Amino acid sequence: MSPSPGEPPEAGALLQRAAGGDLGAWGALLTEHHGRLCRMVEFRLDRRLRGRVDASDVVQEAYAEAADHRADYFGRPQVPLFLWLRGIVAKKLLEVHRHHLGTGMRDAAREVVPRPRSSPDATSAALVEELSGHSMGPKTAAERSEVKARLRAALDGMEATDREVLALRHFEQLTNGEAAAVLGIEERAAAKRYVRALKRLKDILASMPGGLTEVRI
Repeated sequence: MSPSPGEPPEAGALLQRAAGGDLGAWGALLTEHHGRLCRMVEFRLDRRLRGRVDASDVVQEAYAEAADHRADYFGRPQVPLFLWLRGIVAKKLLEVHRHHLGTGMRDAAREVVPRPRSSPDATSAALVEELSGHSMGPKTAAERSEVKARLRAALDGMEATDREVLALRHFEQLTNGEAAAVLGIEERAAAKRYVRALKRLKDILASMPGGLTEVRI
């Protein structure tokens, strides 16, 4: 069993041992991917839940499910372990959002003004929060609201796949190959879309009122 591209050579040995039932090796593999998986949750977690839901807790819940199904994975390791784990984490994150922002905890939804029905998709929303939250631009609430609204409109004008490849490559820091696998497209296509989306994002930021050019992208 070979490690994924970009992983250290010792990952292959850990995979072999974990496939043979070595729980220590399995734990080492999870530790190796923990930071990247937490980054994914932190980026995609709805802002209404920040401060009440810990990214590491979501990942740990995903690990528990992964442990129950690791024999299935090692029986047919068709995807890199990281991407398999990421898929489980994504499902857990969806469960968290449904639990806290659905009928389970309506008080969480009341903490902010409800979004209009025409609001952007989840990736657009995550991009808006990430970009505006790290800017040194507008300071007043009205100015920040205007910036967010313009960012949302601009990002919604991008193709959905371009938004997603931007999120995967730039903010989750996946490789072109990993992003391509998640999106189900060719690696070359993912690379081209990333370059195009990054340029579009820079143009968007430069056009913002007050300028968001100090945001690092």
